[in-house]
Amino acid sequence: MNTLAFSIENYSLVTYWLGMAAVAAMAGASVVESGAKQFDLFGVIVIALAASLGGGSLRDMLLDRPVFWIADELYLLIAILAAVSVFFLARWLFMPVRTFLILDAIGLALFSIMGTEAALELGASWLVASFIGVITGVMGGIFRDVLCNEDPWVFRSPLFATASWLGCWLYILMIEFEIGDLAANLTASGSILLIRMYALRKGVNLPRFKEKERRL
Repeated sequence: MNTLAFSIENYSLVTYWLGMAAVAAMAGASVVESGAKQFDLFGVIVIALAASLGGGSLRDMLLDRPVFWIADELYLLIAILAAVSVFFLARWLFMPVRTFLILDAIGLALFSIMGTEAALELGASWLVASFIGVITGVMGGIFRDVLCNEDPWVFRSPLFATASWLGCWLYILMIEFEIGDLAANLTASGSILLIRMYALRKGVNLPRFKEKERRL
């Protein structure tokens, strides 16, 4: 019994800090993108907060539970600290687009599984839980892109939401087959990250909408 309690306590601690890492990654990615717009420090922080906290906020509202960064303000502080740190670090270090893509993919992976896990804990069906995971993973990025007056990456970038959804389903199936929570979490998050990075490297996309040409 003590061993079980110990393992559960440690898993909660690991997932808590994975959540912090997801917030920091998304905030940092947002600074790299919004920096290209030459926004000032306040604008950069606002966009970083929208990106890093937006998806999780929408998840919590849909699941009718306390919004995570209001319940624990450390998430808010981490997002602000990450945004300010990258904002000033960029003055001394060149940050290529690849930096944005890597941080964004890490945030996508971690947030997607966090969302799926939260939905399953509240008794959501597999399908609903998988979509809650996708919403958690991609909505922050959509908020960021809209604020930056850009077409959302999720609609035009290689296997963005698709990678998230596949990873969410992998997590659900691993939990169903009673694979350890931490192993399922890390494996599913890692699969999202790998799929996303592979798609970016190879230019793998879903088919795009195309109308049949009309003959005159």
